[in-house]
Amino acid sequence: MCALNATTIPGILETLFPSGFFKVISEEEIGNEVGKYLTDSSKPGVCNVFPGNGGLGSSISAGINDARFVGGSKQIAKEPIAVVTRNDDREFSDIINWVLQARLYGSEQGLMTKNSKLCQKYTNFTSHVSELNFMNAVHCVSLRDYGLDGLGMNRINNGTTGMLYHTPFGKLENIEDTDVGVTPGSLLDNITKNGSLNCGVVISDGFDMLAAMGFDYCRALAAALFSGDHTLVKFTNFTSTLDNADSSFAALNSGTIDVLAGGKVERKYDFGTPSSGKGVQFSTPYFYGDETAGEDVSFFSLVTREDDKLFSSFVNCVVLATIYAQVEDIVKKKNSEEMPLLPMFGPDLKWALRDAIFYSGSYDELYTKHFGDVLAEKRGRNILNENGGPLFHSWPGVSL
Repeated sequence: MCALNATTIPGILETLFPSGFFKVISEEEIGNEVGKYLTDSSKPGVCNVFPGNGGLGSSISAGINDARFVGGSKQIAKEPIAVVTRNDDREFSDIINWVLQARLYGSEQGLMTKNSKLCQKYTNFTSHVSELNFMNAVHCVSLRDYGLDGLGMNRINNGTTGMLYHTPFGKLENIEDTDVGVTPGSLLDNITKNGSLNCGVVISDGFDMLAAMGFDYCRALAAALFSGDHTLVKFTNFTSTLDNADSSFAALNSGTIDVLAGGKVERKYDFGTPSSGKGVQFSTPYFYGDETAGEDVSFFSLVTREDDKLFSSFVNCVVLATIYAQVEDIVKKKNSEEMPLLPMFGPDLKWALRDAIFYSGSYDELYTKHFGDVLAEKRGRNILNENGGPLFHSWPGVSL
């Protein structure tokens, strides 16, 4: 077998096969001769299997499309590809993210070609980043089709397949000896020293089950912070009307609460306003609405302030942990010790993911606890994306 470098495939193969059964290679090494590379017995280290996830690169994909080869349907890994920015400028990172959201929105609306009439040429800088016209990323530049007929997971989700996806944690043990830990005076440091987490929860009208799930995510976060004690959390409730939605984000930005559960992802809160100058950080969503592909889909997440990236990362790790536990069949109070250790937040929080899952269990355990045993086909987007179905949808507010 040949595994591409710069992917997680070699690490997976290490756990499944002796080292002599596979070879790590680069796409440059193969060039445009994948067919010959697979079949030429005179070539040292010839490969007859390419384990991968469909994203094997242009030259390899071209070779596998050759009628002599067969592509399997078993998916052993997923390689999420992203635009990466430094974490010392959240505003710039947000701009990049909303450019990508605009591209997805354009695909949802069928806006595939440039539109010179709508392409806005700036004559002056905007007074605030929230006033940028992100639709320029659609109207001024031709768009690749991410529509319903795209490739595998790289399609627009229409609500009939799952959107729960676990971004790989990677080999966390590789950072064991690096200079890591909680910065004195940071929010993460202050919360652990104060001995309790202040968590706001949005209570939607007629949607008590979602609020209850939010309460449990707060408790799982407390368990992660306080060595398994999920009771060390104080709650503040907010109703989901427009005015109260604004007040819940205001409470977060003022420091009244440390984290907000059930906050809906919206552009206006991500960047803040010219008056407040404060934006927020949305975690990986833990619940999705049932709107159609052409509508604004509701994304519910744990929300933190942008001014403490370490705490925001910690919160996101806890949300991802519930999805990871589902993928790896880890359930609470049975095998939560199989969750990976988390060394990047220092020795006191190394067991955070194990403590969180010992309380909450996997995503399905949380979902079933609050929504009951719902058939997978009735859960819409709130199931694992296991079979490579459409994964994408833009966040609300991109076209404002």
